[in-house]
Amino acid sequence: MIYSIVKYGEPVLEHPAEAVTNFNTPELNQLLDDMFESMYAAKGVGLAAPQIGVAKRIAVVDLSVGDDPSQKIVLINPEIIHREGSQQGEEGCLSLPGFREQVARPFRVTVRAQDAHGETFEKVGEELLARAFSHEIDHLNGRLYITHVSALKRDLIRRKVRKLVKAGEWE
Repeated sequence: MIYSIVKYGEPVLEHPAEAVTNFNTPELNQLLDDMFESMYAAKGVGLAAPQIGVAKRIAVVDLSVGDDPSQKIVLINPEIIHREGSQQGEEGCLSLPGFREQVARPFRVTVRAQDAHGETFEKVGEELLARAFSHEIDHLNGRLYITHVSALKRDLIRRKVRKLVKAGEWE
């Protein structure tokens, strides 16, 4: 099932998500399948559960955008345990369509997470994968990438979104 992407301004995006405690269930497996399907439909490389209205600490990432099934990554209850270096790059978000900004992120991150069976693992990501991990884990902590831009740019984006809402173009 393809879920609609929740847009900036919805409360589910602004609060830390709840930890997952039940693993290897049909409901969790279906949610993961639906998250990948929803992410691919939106042409994204990462999706956090709050972006589809589910306040759980779950994110999926696939830099191949569905072209290579071996690149599918499931992160449940993830945390960044190591950061290294820095990179500057343009970043966007499925929950803030039409906006892109330069954002500084670590060049390399190590993430500790659980898989669908509840098994703990660590994964290192560099460059775009490090950016995707950082971006999605921010979502699980109730933050969007615009928290990493200047207050001036953030305010400008908020004003543009308010105008779109008023015009009925932000649904």
